[in-house]
Amino acid sequence: MIETLTLTDFRNHCVGRVTTRGRRNIIITGPNGAGKTAILEAVSMLGGDRGLRGAPMGDVARFGVTTGFSVFANLTDETEIAVFYPGGDANRRAKIDGDAASLSDLSARVRVVWLTPREDRLFVDAASDRRAFFDRLTASFDAAHGGRVARLSKLMSERAFALKRGADGHWLDAIDTQIAGTAVAVAAARIRYAGEINYFLKNCAVSVIGQVEEQVMTSTAAAAEQAYLTYLHENRELVGDKMVLDGPHKSDFGVFNTVLKLPAHLTSTGQQKGVLIDLILAHAKLVHTKTGARPLILLDEAAAHLDADARARLFRELGDAHAQVWATGLDAAIFRDVPDAAFVACNDGMINNILTPGSIEYEQD
Repeated sequence: MIETLTLTDFRNHCVGRVTTRGRRNIIITGPNGAGKTAILEAVSMLGGDRGLRGAPMGDVARFGVTTGFSVFANLTDETEIAVFYPGGDANRRAKIDGDAASLSDLSARVRVVWLTPREDRLFVDAASDRRAFFDRLTASFDAAHGGRVARLSKLMSERAFALKRGADGHWLDAIDTQIAGTAVAVAAARIRYAGEINYFLKNCAVSVIGQVEEQVMTSTAAAAEQAYLTYLHENRELVGDKMVLDGPHKSDFGVFNTVLKLPAHLTSTGQQKGVLIDLILAHAKLVHTKTGARPLILLDEAAAHLDADARARLFRELGDAHAQVWATGLDAAIFRDVPDAAFVACNDGMINNILTPGSIEYEQD
């Protein structure tokens, strides 16, 4: 869990520090545009990801600042981690306990998952959005998964380039062999994650739908790899200058509401939000049970689309979550029943210190 979070030139925050005092639920409230989501975005980058908005780094740095930004955190185990962007054409960089580290090293230290208003339409939007969401969850459980997915994407791009350039068969054979092995590893990780999280889910069930995933589930990994390799060899043509190919990059995830006996996309917006929260809370229990880690759960506009009963259930279950939850909302009053909670108030782009008993402080220079 995070003990102290320090932002420098991040979005609309010049220099600020949040001290959580060991609280499990950090509630950030204030009007629109006050900088609430920016704090969650900063936390999301500590897992090595591009952040919950996926924005270009130059847009994340405070407007008018050319020297980039930094996000620094002290964890409860006394580890110090940092992500910083020096500006210009440079890439993001990371440090662990003051020493240079790769961004992928952060995922083993901090496991971050999030829900934003964008995910409110997860079950009715494109399969690519669901795939990206569940791959983030899987990567939070299996730290190597994100690297596998990125590698598969890179290999697919290399294959398309090779086909367009008319590369010889030996080059394509080598690429296809790498793709097949990586594809089966990606599919197997997704299947394992779906099976593991279903054990902790009460009101819904997750399934994985895809060509390679089906092969992995119905045969051995070696047989699935050979079957996909054969498929790749048989599909080396371009259609309209594009590579038309099935595989894990086209797979989908299904979520079934076991209470209503309906697929999630056929339920109401509020019911879909409830399923998303069930998924995140079950994920926290899964990660804690299997790894001993306490993930960071980020809930932007946490209470949106939830009625009073659903909010009460959410806050009750937050008390049982083996995680540190960072949540935002417009009205602090609706969070009054959140257990072990501390509050940060944002207003007019600034953070106001709250000095009431049991609150946390945000220091801004």
